[in-house]
Amino acid sequence: MSETPTYKPVQLGVPGGAGGFLAIAAVLALFLLYNTAFVTVGAGERGVVFSKFGGVKEHVLGEGLHFKMPFFEEVITVDVKVQKVQPRAEASSRDLQTVTSTVAINFHVDPLKVAVVYQEVGLEFGSRIIDPAVQEAVKAVTAQYSAEELITQRSKVRDDIKEILRKRLAGFHILMDEFSIVAFDFSREFNAAIEAKQTAEQNALKASRDLDRIRVEAEQKVTQAQAEADAQRLQAQTITADILSLRAIEKWDGHLPQVVGGDGAVPFLNIGDLKSSKR
Repeated sequence: MSETPTYKPVQLGVPGGAGGFLAIAAVLALFLLYNTAFVTVGAGERGVVFSKFGGVKEHVLGEGLHFKMPFFEEVITVDVKVQKVQPRAEASSRDLQTVTSTVAINFHVDPLKVAVVYQEVGLEFGSRIIDPAVQEAVKAVTAQYSAEELITQRSKVRDDIKEILRKRLAGFHILMDEFSIVAFDFSREFNAAIEAKQTAEQNALKASRDLDRIRVEAEQKVTQAQAEADAQRLQAQTITADILSLRAIEKWDGHLPQVVGGDGAVPFLNIGDLKSSKR
């Protein structure tokens, strides 16, 4: 008689029992701790530490890996590299011309005052601080110049705006690295008036140059005529009576004057008359 086989129940579980669970839990805990307790501040950035118990801390984190209290502290990274904005500002000139200015600003947040900037302004300092400051500085300076002076004295206008803007932004710990005026835009009527004025000035300059050319040519003709007159006068002074006599002799053909007489005799010539004629 055959024996009936017996089956033992299979127990499913983690190898090692409770020790395996603990190992997995430890790995998960370390992974969670790393993600919540460490933070990396990138290049050109600073970290502002915000505590749920004390608010923004004065200590600012530099570049690299840093420890923070898990679940109780948060690190906000702030870019301190040089940034560029190119806002537009509308203003009126001293002669009440509407001027639209486009400016370019290079700036960066003071790395030592990042916590103050974040606490007082936040991360939207471009729209909250820089844009209003540009509007104010451009309007203040533009009102001191006429529309034409804004064009002819552009470098001075730029320096004036730059100085006002630098002081205003420095009050919020935003440092301006460079400032430039990209363009001035005026009304269509003013542009047409400027173009007409430039055309008139160019025509006047051309007429002045033509007048100078005519005057120089006239002076050259007078000088040439004077030189010819002087040459003729000098030539007249060098001609003497002897030269005239020689020229008269050179022109004689060598034949004596013939006198027709009744008897065929040679006519009598007065030697004194010949001498007189030579003179």
